[in-house]
Amino acid sequence: MRGMNDLVRQAQLMQKKMTDLQKDLSEREIEAQSGGGMVKVVATGAQDVKSVTIDKTVVNPEDVEMLQDLILAAVNDALRQAKEMNTQEMSQLTGGMKIPGLF
Repeated sequence: MRGMNDLVRQAQLMQKKMTDLQKDLSEREIEAQSGGGMVKVVATGAQDVKSVTIDKTVVNPEDVEMLQDLILAAVNDALRQAKEMNTQEMSQLTGGMKIPGLF
């Protein structure tokens, strides 16, 4: 019975660590850029976009498609980096074990 209690205690400790890590990651920010820094996107580790900054010189009413592509590239890069950061941090916490349903 003692072994089972230890296992339950370890699971509870792991759950607490995961909750703390998720909170920590949600407060971390990632910045991604495209167009040589003309478009910047800041996202959180929770993969929420916090801000988009666009340099005035890239705004051209005659070429809206280019601006859309730059924004899309920066957003996708920021979200990819946030996901990668989450995966790395969670991997350190779980000792590299892949646990279904995490992030």
